[in-house]
Amino acid sequence: MRIGNGYDVHRLAPGQKLVLGGLEIPFECGLIGWSDADVLTHAIMDSLLGAAALGDIGLYFPPGDPKFKGISSLKLLEQVTALLAEKGFGIINVDSVIVAEEPKLRGHVDTMRKHLAKAMGIDPGRVGIKASTSEQLGFVGREEGMAAWAVALVDEK
Repeated sequence: MRIGNGYDVHRLAPGQKLVLGGLEIPFECGLIGWSDADVLTHAIMDSLLGAAALGDIGLYFPPGDPKFKGISSLKLLEQVTALLAEKGFGIINVDSVIVAEEPKLRGHVDTMRKHLAKAMGIDPGRVGIKASTSEQLGFVGREEGMAAWAVALVDEK
């Protein structure tokens, strides 16, 4: 078994969609990025790639590449999952935390887990998502952005 960590951060801005775990969440601000800026899914992808020692998402999906402009991060997660399988790895589980002051995410967690699990081809019971605040400290506390951390456990087939 192998373990990997992932981290991502994106800036908040009015007029943008807020997508977390493949779910569009109603909110007055959204995250800015080249794809859909899904900070949670990006952290999970990096944790999976790290566990398999395959680099990071920027290597496979570089910002500025027109084919990834506005793309759903769940589609990218499907590609990462396929790459892991091609290299002989299976996903055992992932665990993650989203750090944001607003909006409250508890009511969305189960749907996010289902979206992510489907993209990875695993049971939703193998996907952990927690939401936390930064107690009004730092860029997250000032509501300038959101961050996410993830850890993944994979096995070699």
